[in-house]
Amino acid sequence: MYKIKTLNKISPTGLDRFGEDYNLDDENKEPDAIVLRSFKMHDYEFGNNLKAIARAGAGVNNIPLDVCSEKGIVVFNTPGANANAVKELVVASLFLTSRDITSGVGWVQSIKDSDDVVSLVEKNKSNFAGCEIKGKTLGVIGLGAIGAMVANSALDLGMRVKGYDPYLSVDGAWLLSNRVKKTTSLDKIFEKSDYITIHVPLLESTKNMIDKDSLRKCKDGVKIINFSRGGLVNNEDIIKAIEDKKVSSYITDFPQKELLGIKGIIPVPHLGASTQESEENCAIMAVDEIKEFLENGNIVNSVNFPNASMPRSPIGKRLVIANKNIPRMIESITSILANNDINILNMLNRSRGDIAYNIININGNIEDQLADEIEKIDEVIFARLIK
Repeated sequence: MYKIKTLNKISPTGLDRFGEDYNLDDENKEPDAIVLRSFKMHDYEFGNNLKAIARAGAGVNNIPLDVCSEKGIVVFNTPGANANAVKELVVASLFLTSRDITSGVGWVQSIKDSDDVVSLVEKNKSNFAGCEIKGKTLGVIGLGAIGAMVANSALDLGMRVKGYDPYLSVDGAWLLSNRVKKTTSLDKIFEKSDYITIHVPLLESTKNMIDKDSLRKCKDGVKIINFSRGGLVNNEDIIKAIEDKKVSSYITDFPQKELLGIKGIIPVPHLGASTQESEENCAIMAVDEIKEFLENGNIVNSVNFPNASMPRSPIGKRLVIANKNIPRMIESITSILANNDINILNMLNRSRGDIAYNIININGNIEDQLADEIEKIDEVIFARLIK
């Protein structure tokens, strides 16, 4: 029986998919796998039995990937599972940044003790006038699952859309309307857009990608939308741009103290994926990924190991092996199989950076200690026999 531990509240709709062969207990000391959302694992003590971690969400900044890779722990995320929830908030943000709705609502609440609310509203409503989004240009930075959905929805609302993503996959391109004008220049997004929305991971290469230099290239009065990661936007620079009227509105799902109380900045309390549907979708995908790995050795949506999937053979067993991606490793592995009179029915080898992963369907007189023998090979990270 596999032991599973959760480090955050995870939707029961997902957890129920584990079934009777799994023991779910938050007190498990040596779990086979962990499911979490935002729990910060950088100071977490990893048990020797831990094989996999699934993040019920897209970002994995809360997980020390280098440590996990070194220990042979496969880390999964759930790309696209919360895409619609985030997309809907981004679309709402197009209106919130255009029509000064939040300020208007706040002002109306402030006059609740007035004797003539109707007259005051008519007299002051022009203070909250805005613009329409139809015909305006939206620049979308990052055209993954969320970015593509935002781009397509903006087109449906009558906007012109420019997209930038130097890493756009073939699958991603299929999701994107052919009416999105793709550009290979990030500067073109800054120069031509009335609205800019960011949908990229937070990496060293993307940190502070919206700063004083990029904002200087933007149109006066540009509106910035950030539902990806707070570190993508330099807070000091965006505040200065708001004060100088270079940016007319900035809406972020990652409020910090310095951003509060500034007219033109709309802080949202990290609601991007906070819907029942999104949490269920993420939990379902995370659980399915763990089950597929533990039961079949297949890796789908890993962020630190190569993705690799192969059908099971109707006979025999399966051996999965992770090793350093160096020459002659397969030769060393297959030599041990041959010495044990084990036949290879099918084999898949995939690599990612300095890690290689092998799925081998085998048949013969297979002893339980076979994986232990293979793990003794220098540069093998782990070996596991799946019956």
